[in-house]
Amino acid sequence: MTVRQELELLEHRRLNPLAAFSDRTKGRPIPEEPKENDVRTCYQRDTDRIVHSKSFRRLMHKTQVFLSPEGDHYRTRMTHTIEVTRIGRTIARALGLNEDLAEAIAMGHDLGHTPFGHAGEGALSECIGKPFRHNEQSLRVVDVLEKDGRGLNLTYEVRMGILGHTGERIPETLEGQVIRRADQIAYVNHDIDDAIRAGILREEDIPKSIADVLGESHRNRIDALVCDAILTSREAGAIALSPKVDQALKDLRAFMFERVYRNPVAKGEESKAKDMLKRLYEYYYTHPQALPEDFQPQMSFDGLERTVCDYIAGMTDNYAVDKFTEIFIPAGWQVR
Repeated sequence: MTVRQELELLEHRRLNPLAAFSDRTKGRPIPEEPKENDVRTCYQRDTDRIVHSKSFRRLMHKTQVFLSPEGDHYRTRMTHTIEVTRIGRTIARALGLNEDLAEAIAMGHDLGHTPFGHAGEGALSECIGKPFRHNEQSLRVVDVLEKDGRGLNLTYEVRMGILGHTGERIPETLEGQVIRRADQIAYVNHDIDDAIRAGILREEDIPKSIADVLGESHRNRIDALVCDAILTSREAGAIALSPKVDQALKDLRAFMFERVYRNPVAKGEESKAKDMLKRLYEYYYTHPQALPEDFQPQMSFDGLERTVCDYIAGMTDNYAVDKFTEIFIPAGWQVR
């Protein structure tokens, strides 16, 4: 018996019967035979493939909420991903679910996010004339764009968890539903923390009706939401929050949209970021020969619009600024 088989057997002994078991996966787009001496389950292998991907490494240079903040302690897409992973694993473990699957989904859920956060998402939506959704792009990254067009060939459960972490599609697995909730818990709370750090919000600004339910600090809010998710889900047999806590979270998100996500101080530079990405899109659309060499073959089977969209979406904030400067800003005179 291999180490992988021992781990799969252990899952059946210790996990909730409602968990997603590694040896019952619906498989990969391209079937793979297990290695003879494999020491990882399929979901562990998926996490490793994501963590070692180029798109994962780029997350550290992509905006979460605040564009190019001055300070080392603001969140990026990378730190957001790590926080979602930790919250997701905590909930999954307490519910007897498959932590490895939850981790893989969390690690991959934002791989398709654009530079400059949701401003970039909006810019590309305007460019292509239809909604650009980062969850769909995340799936495209792992299915198609990584490894020079070969994709990561992840399991069905991880792929559908990534797609369903937001939007209308709900993941089939409870682990995917856990990450969908963990994402909400993570971003609304760390965005409060960053907004306080930025001086555009104070802890006492949070309405008392919300604070009375979720607590009056970053730590207390996360603890309240995670504990409620665990206890309520245990009783319901599904991933859920109690009605009172669920409403408080919805109210907190609405408060954040009003005070932070649409705040002209916090978002004052977003219009510039959107205009910059739109100009980059227009430039590469009219000058396809300027696309990197590894994107050139893609145009023949995906079309120019999709190829340019993939290239722009994969940029980090700094890379987008550098390309814009290179293309549109006159360089200083240099004596040759």
